[in-house]
Amino acid sequence: MRQGSSCSEQVCFDLLNQFEHILESDPLIDEVGFIHPSQFMVLDKEAGSSTSTSFWNQDHKLGISTDILIQLCKDAKHAFLSAFKEYKSHVGVCCSLASKVMKHSQALLLLSSDFGTAWNARKLILSKQDQPLEAFTEELCLSRLVLSNCPKSEPTWSHRRWILKMISRSFSSPQLQEIINKESELVESIGEVYRSVLCFIYNEEIKDELSCMVSPLLVGFLHDNRAGTTRVA
Repeated sequence: MRQGSSCSEQVCFDLLNQFEHILESDPLIDEVGFIHPSQFMVLDKEAGSSTSTSFWNQDHKLGISTDILIQLCKDAKHAFLSAFKEYKSHVGVCCSLASKVMKHSQALLLLSSDFGTAWNARKLILSKQDQPLEAFTEELCLSRLVLSNCPKSEPTWSHRRWILKMISRSFSSPQLQEIINKESELVESIGEVYRSVLCFIYNEEIKDELSCMVSPLLVGFLHDNRAGTTRVA
């Protein structure tokens, strides 16, 4: 057992596999949070079922025990960096290596949203070839999931802004308008609860960058949401 750790190295890598399996088996997860072990019994009682003492997954919500958080994050980081190093050393496009990087970076970012190298790795892979719209909408889903737990994560907002710019360059205006509609709901919901300055900045930058393409809709929703995103840090 590592000093200062609540689980052995092998157990934590098993937990990383379990964590990634949960994410793959429930793609509709829309909220992630870190919970104290004492809350597992309460949640199980409310749900009328029993889960593990490491993860709680019900109704597309995922709770991660704070007991395993530090070591799980270390092992997710190790898995990601190893996969990314292998990916960069490979000549040409390798889908299997890219998939490993995307899988491990997803796990890492849900545990540590400000790990910029993981976001940059995802940008690199998504920029390599012409990607279908689905690849970018899935990326929007991931960043939205990260924001459910870390709504003031600047790297996450920045990555989301990059995704929208990529979509605007490659896909038609009607498709972008539908995505912007959903973006309005996200900004409004986060702005109402957290009143984060990042929401305000995000609104302003997206408006400036994309308004020429979907100006009536985009300008409308951004101005409507200003009231919910006041300049509060």
